Amino acid sequence: MKVLWITSVYPSGQKPGEGVFHETQVQALRMLGIDVTVICPLPVNPGPLRLLKKKYRRIRSSPEYEERKGIPVYRPPYTALPGQLKWAQPHRRIAEAVLRTIGKHRLAPDMIHAHFAMPSGGAAAVVSERLNIPYALTLHGSDVNVYPHYSKGAFKAFERAVRSASDVLAVSDMLKDKTKEMTGVESAVLPIGVSLDRFQKPSASKAELREKYGLPKDKKLLTFVGRLVKGKGVAELAEAVRQLDDSYAAVFVGDGPEKERIRQKAGGQAILTGQVANQQISEYLAASDLFVLPSYSEGMPTVVIEALALKVPVVCTAVGGVPALFGKHRHLLVKPGSVSELKAAVTDYVEGGKWRADIADELYQKVYEHYDANQNAKALKERYERIVRDLKKGAEVPGGRG
Repeated sequence: MKVLWITSVYPSGQKPGEGVFHETQVQALRMLGIDVTVICPLPVNPGPLRLLKKKYRRIRSSPEYEERKGIPVYRPPYTALPGQLKWAQPHRRIAEAVLRTIGKHRLAPDMIHAHFAMPSGGAAAVVSERLNIPYALTLHGSDVNVYPHYSKGAFKAFERAVRSASDVLAVSDMLKDKTKEMTGVESAVLPIGVSLDRFQKPSASKAELREKYGLPKDKKLLTFVGRLVKGKGVAELAEAVRQLDDSYAAVFVGDGPEKERIRQKAGGQAILTGQVANQQISEYLAASDLFVLPSYSEGMPTVVIEALALKVPVVCTAVGGVPALFGKHRHLLVKPGSVSELKAAVTDYVEGGKWRADIADELYQKVYEHYDANQNAKALKERYERIVRDLKKGAEVPGGRG
């Protein structure tokens, strides 16, 4: 079976940590014999805009084609406009870029799997209609919680992406319920799995790992992993560590527009690593005293699952699928945007013993039962086979059957 993935984020040689959860799932599908090709369209601002502001002069940092771990990955350009998800939906421009790539390289997928309703899901709807092939859609978080609420046009694009899909998946129960409320469409819960066999405790000690990465050995280290953007709550983490005494430091693993703000707030108590290779994430987590993710919204953040698989204490906001993951321990979660709650949670964990071994063990077991990439790939393969089987039978496949 040939499946075309359409997504706005996928790792590259230049940005190995971007969308790595997609690559993990693709590799698990490949092991099951699914022939996956990825198209990850690259936004490029038009010439006049590039003259106006430096931030619009985006230079292509990834090749238009590369093979990553046996998977063909195409990154065709499409014209992008500032703030387009708020007022000028780009799904048709993205669809044209995808269609050009399919035609140029004679790709012949049996079906499409789009990730994020906006803009990839909207593009998949156009491609699906044009080529008469079905698509599945996975909802991840911001594509339900944030973008559809910007404008009537944004909501319309979201609604079409969901209702036109042959199968709709959500990475958490919360997203499933919210999608039903917004569109009337039923979806199934299937998180993007984590390659848990890679998230075993490293053989090196915490001290050895800190020496390897140049991290201070005498500090209580709080580690954040992800894009350095406002919505991830990185400014609140920087402010919280600033208010703590100098025995604390925060390690920010990733890159993004908030890095200067982080430096301004936390000064020498902030350590910014930039993007790192995915295989190094587990070592940064294991070198830490605490993993912190103070996001304003999420679907089901894979890095939380990875930290729990290593039994690293996790301070996270009560957003998306995280409360369901924590279950009876959801009282440990904090309110988004609250520096005082974040600071109190950190000290309660590190100094007050609020995180216990039995909590770590219970959450570790839950992760291994529900979030393994290989297990989830088997479930995904079954859904793919059903979609293609129904198409071949000539059956009408209702949009959004879970």
